[in-house]
Amino acid sequence: MVDMISISHLLRLVDAYAAATRLPDVTISHRLFGDSKKLAALRAGADITVTRFNGAVRWFSANWPLDVEWPDCVERPELEAAE
Repeated sequence: MVDMISISHLLRLVDAYAAATRLPDVTISHRLFGDSKKLAALRAGADITVTRFNGAVRWFSANWPLDVEWPDCVERPELEAAE
């Protein structure tokens, strides 16, 4: 059986990033989605498209603090090489 990735996995990334950077959800939400209220909505049960979800995970991968371990629950995407 394949484990499905869900909003809870994204929120684990948010929580780990917030703990490492000491940034509030509204700031992280704005950086991820251009919407300071989106993370609060996700925490309250809202949903997002797969495209927005994947974009958020890619953003985290590109901006993850070097001294912080990436959570095991989410596969980390490889960064695209700059041209």
